[in-house]
Amino acid sequence: MHINKINDMTRRAFLKRAGALSIMGAGAPLALNLAGISEAAAFEASDYKALVCVFLFGGNDYANTVVPFDTANYDLYSSIRGGGVNRTAGGIALAHDALTATKLQTLKPQTLTNNIQYALSPELKSMAGLFNSGKAAVQLNIGPLLTPLTLAQYKGSDRVKYPLPPKLFSHNDQQSIWQALNSEGATRGWGGYMGDLALSSNSISTLTCISASGNAVFLAGNNALQYQISPSGAIPIWPAKGSAFNSTAASTALKKLITQSSNHILENELAIVTKRSMELEEVVNAALNPVNLSTSFDRDNKKNSLADQLKVVARLIGARTTLGAKRQVFFVSLGGFDTHDGLTENHPKLLAQVDEAMSAFYQATVELGVADKVTSFTASDFGRTLASNGDGSDHGWGGHHFVVGGAVNGGQFYGTAPQISLTSDDQVGQGRLLPSTSVDQLAATLARWFGVSSTEINSILPNVSRFASSNLGFMR
Repeated sequence: MHINKINDMTRRAFLKRAGALSIMGAGAPLALNLAGISEAAAFEASDYKALVCVFLFGGNDYANTVVPFDTANYDLYSSIRGGGVNRTAGGIALAHDALTATKLQTLKPQTLTNNIQYALSPELKSMAGLFNSGKAAVQLNIGPLLTPLTLAQYKGSDRVKYPLPPKLFSHNDQQSIWQALNSEGATRGWGGYMGDLALSSNSISTLTCISASGNAVFLAGNNALQYQISPSGAIPIWPAKGSAFNSTAASTALKKLITQSSNHILENELAIVTKRSMELEEVVNAALNPVNLSTSFDRDNKKNSLADQLKVVARLIGARTTLGAKRQVFFVSLGGFDTHDGLTENHPKLLAQVDEAMSAFYQATVELGVADKVTSFTASDFGRTLASNGDGSDHGWGGHHFVVGGAVNGGQFYGTAPQISLTSDDQVGQGRLLPSTSVDQLAATLARWFGVSSTEINSILPNVSRFASSNLGFMR
């Protein structure tokens, strides 16, 4: 089986390189680095492409994001979620009339499970517009899987043949599995593995994987490093940049101290990373300064951290020529989706931020002339229960997610629509969806568009071969 063999593959690759270089003496560190780059150079890009992961921390409530709209399925949804009479809002159910403006119209005829039709949350009007104009797609019921599972197999005891993702329903572990295909403690993510393959396409390899949201295992590869940036630009090391203790001399001394070489391997590596960061700050900010977007990321003057993050990502994409970038992977995020309570109060506010940020980002890519070169997609710890726990919903498994961009086969649903039920065989209790599509399949579909070959897809996503298809069809 291929389950959880990425670390084994990494160790074997390291040993193979180390053995080949063992007789090279002092030249080994440089040669080892070159060997790693060579192994990772799966393609030389001639055009530009970028992937942007929009992570919704806390576990997004799928049922109030992509909502049943046809009468029969809406009534089931409303009944389960405590809706009011005459299809009004109640419990944690949205009112049917509120969904009219965000009804999703497929560009090609589709018949989904039980003839279900969907609308988006009323706060997702711009996202509904992107879907209805063919610029966004919805991937239905996706989540972490190691192998395809039926409900009987989930309930069964044969964990050798039908293994489960580790530590289901745990925030930290499921965040890690979405990003790195392994539980908390994983050190490399599938975005980083794609970055490994693209390093040689970029003049500054460090700017291949960029996070505008702090540390993200999604962006860490074998050779690719995640470069962190703030909404205002590159992050400076102020004491070494300005005037430490009101003394320019102290600042100069500190800069020398934290960047000088050392005989201690860990100290030396830290010095290298620190020096590189300080040098890149000037390069990145100089490239960003002339990139001014007319697209507004500010709706109603309300604070939106996700919009701020996506704006700097758009500006970095605008600086791609200056920075010599051909392939980039980005990570942004928004927290607060752990809606055990206050769902009807807090969830709409969060989705309004997602709507503003992702629609503005798409418009910015249009402004920059790269709408078909940039693809953004949402991810989250897990979906949530369809059943109410009183004022919210509990931890779940599968959920619905968006893919947005000019290269997306939009205006369509992908995957299998779940039944609106607490007892059907496509959920594991309380309306926790049993995923019908795996994260690996999503990753493989995006990787293929990004430029990763079929052979390399199987090496960075070793479990994808266990599923019927590694191409879900939502990318052109």
